Amino acid sequence: MKTLLNKIFGSWYDRYLKRLNPIISQINGLEAKYTSMTDAQLAGVTADLKAKLAEGQDLDDILPDAFAAVRETSRRVMGMRHYDVQLIGGYVLHKGQIPEMKTGEGKTLVATLALYLNALSGKGAHLVTVNDYLAKRDATWMSPIYMRLGLSVGIIQNNASRKVIWDDEAAGTVAVIDCSRQESYACDITYGTNNEFGFDYLRDNMKFAMVDYVQRELNFAIVDEVDSILIDEARTPLIISGPTEASTDKYYTINNVVKNVKPAHYTVDEKARTATLTDEGINYVEQQLNVGNIFDVSNVDTLHFVNNALKAHVIFKLDVDYVVQEGQVIIVDEFTGRYMHGRRFSDGLHQALEAKENVQIQRENQTLASITFQNYFRMYKKLAGMTGTALTEAEEFREIYNLPVIPIPTNKPMQRKDYADSIYKDTTDKYNAIVAEVKRLYEKGQPVLVGTVSIEKSEFLSALFKKHRIQHDVLNAKNHEREAAIIENAGQKKAVTIATNMAGRGTDIKLGEGVAELGGLFILGTERHESRRIDNQLRGRSGRQGDAGESHFYLSMEDDLLRIFGAGKIKTFMEKLKMEDGEPIEHTLISRAIEGAQKKVEAMHFEVRKHLLKYDNVANQQRNVIYGLRRAILSGEDIAEILREFSDGASEELYNNYIAETRDNEAFKEAAKKLYDGDVDLSNTKTDDQNTYQDALTELFNKRIEIRKAELAEHFLPIANYVMINTIDSRWKEHLLQMDYLRDSVGLRGYGQKDPLIEYQKESFAMFAAMYNRVQLESLDVMMHVQLRIQGEPMPLKREKQEIHEEQRDIFAPQAKAAKKTAPAKRTMPKVGRNDPCPCGSGKKYKQCHGAQS
Repeated sequence: MKTLLNKIFGSWYDRYLKRLNPIISQINGLEAKYTSMTDAQLAGVTADLKAKLAEGQDLDDILPDAFAAVRETSRRVMGMRHYDVQLIGGYVLHKGQIPEMKTGEGKTLVATLALYLNALSGKGAHLVTVNDYLAKRDATWMSPIYMRLGLSVGIIQNNASRKVIWDDEAAGTVAVIDCSRQESYACDITYGTNNEFGFDYLRDNMKFAMVDYVQRELNFAIVDEVDSILIDEARTPLIISGPTEASTDKYYTINNVVKNVKPAHYTVDEKARTATLTDEGINYVEQQLNVGNIFDVSNVDTLHFVNNALKAHVIFKLDVDYVVQEGQVIIVDEFTGRYMHGRRFSDGLHQALEAKENVQIQRENQTLASITFQNYFRMYKKLAGMTGTALTEAEEFREIYNLPVIPIPTNKPMQRKDYADSIYKDTTDKYNAIVAEVKRLYEKGQPVLVGTVSIEKSEFLSALFKKHRIQHDVLNAKNHEREAAIIENAGQKKAVTIATNMAGRGTDIKLGEGVAELGGLFILGTERHESRRIDNQLRGRSGRQGDAGESHFYLSMEDDLLRIFGAGKIKTFMEKLKMEDGEPIEHTLISRAIEGAQKKVEAMHFEVRKHLLKYDNVANQQRNVIYGLRRAILSGEDIAEILREFSDGASEELYNNYIAETRDNEAFKEAAKKLYDGDVDLSNTKTDDQNTYQDALTELFNKRIEIRKAELAEHFLPIANYVMINTIDSRWKEHLLQMDYLRDSVGLRGYGQKDPLIEYQKESFAMFAAMYNRVQLESLDVMMHVQLRIQGEPMPLKREKQEIHEEQRDIFAPQAKAAKKTAPAKRTMPKVGRNDPCPCGSGKKYKQCHGAQS
């Protein structure tokens, strides 16, 4: 029925694109006006458009003129005129959506339209890329357009921040110079990587002065290769951490036991990628470690070490999941095949791998600050993305990011021929067929790009090709610049390139002379990836801009995807056909079964990412409270008023402790004297009236704060800043450690028929309220008692030096760490507006959630 309705009325996408025709016609109607302008007149358009915004027009009102100006500028300085489909892509980006545009359709140029338009607000526009090479390449490539129109361009990279300037304006050439981080972010348009944007946000919220903050308002961002950043990397949060003092000896001890376990000692779930000890295995480990019952609460840490060691030995494979280089265990990204330098598995799993490989074990790190890509990018006032492959993940983009996916038609009709998959009984037959096909193409002169799912298989194929004297390049995504150079030449005659499926992404493959006549670039997939989107990315390497091309996937029943997820139906079907050795099968039923298996895996990964986000949403509410409080203090808001709010919270705590429970006026007065360093007047209070007790403490606070201001004079503000920020940071750091333990332990609550997420929400809320109480009491206590020991200039705010690490970590590796006990909180979250989101992360308003209980 849906197909029939689409034929009659057109799909939703068709109707959406049809509505854009008048806007595209309007932009085209302005072309004559802009082509007749001098360069000076064209450069003056930016000031005119900014003036219109100042007069009350919005970005939609000036869009046709802005797009027409960018297109004409690009034509003059770049020799590239935006096609109509590129104008459509620019419009979709501006509206905060994802245009799905095929490889080679010029997404880098499309982004200039929306970036220029949104930068006119003066609040900045960001282009987010997957690596430093692309950030610098795209910024310098497109900057002549922006700079001719009077806008500035910055670049954010790992350990570097730069600005683009004219080298020779008349010739349209540019140069890149170093500058401060603030200067890069202050530019109208800033290109950078997803990691650096996220880490700068975390770094800013660990600083001690607003002048040191580098990021400004998160206004508008386009995420390039949006599926890679917001889908593939969304399971690994950005984490800034510091080392703990824990010993590493236990890792070696337990590794020496676990490395000798036998297959009868454990079971493996390949789908979930977990390993579990059998009863026999439990007995073996208990005897070897001499620990009695390993499931006793006193041995929970030991069980955690054993589980990680077991996973390291039976689940994680060398040169597939990780490599060892120069004495370090380096993670291999499962989607790209890239080495993830600086990224570590969390909670001891990485250390277990280091013990397994007998390299030096680095100490575990304690989280100091963290955020998921989901919650970071959702802070932008407007977010957009672009990629060639997004439709298969449209539901996730819509549900998590509120980003609709709009497929954009190609400028020229697609010419690539996509052949049905060839499936063989075993890998030997498959690889024999691959070698024969590549040899045929090589002798013919037709270039071929061979896609693999791992570094290990790339190297295996390379050895096969060498054996058959097939000249080739191997691209394992180790160096981005070399990556781009190899991939650029993959379309030349006789070029054979072996690559992990996403290697070289972001670089077009242009066909060499005479290649189109040979059939264009041939894409040969050696295995289906778990995600259809990754396969589509590989296919999309061929057939750019109407080029000729071909694609063909070779599979075997021993491939991981078919063996684990699709073996039943496919194997039965193949047995009925009585296939001979070396004989492939190509059938639509098989292709559907494979697609069904991929959909299952995609759904599983989506649930994992949603699971992560639900937990991080709890932390995100708390993070926003703490970071907001830090900013209020550092921005110079009324410090006395913030301390007064702290006093309100402290007075409620004193009332609960001494009056509500015991009605002990003397104990209340003694506690107040200790906290405020002054006597509280209780002559007008009633023993059962909370407001009168709190009013008495407010009166005492007002008296004491004025005395403190007079005593500390010009030192009052810097001392108050120093005290509150350091107290907040110390208690927040402890709270994050407690949250790590809590997250590790709540998973076990499911055995008691309790929802781990609900348990996490409730307990983390109580922990946060208790932590916030300590911040209030400790800050007040110090401010009421601190004495000046020096004279002279106001006391500067200084930060203790601390070794920190910035990384991405999988925080949901199988864990079993004991949760530290936290005293039950006696009061709810202080100073949360009744209509604000509840900090427990439930998604409800505070008054409808924990506020209703207070």
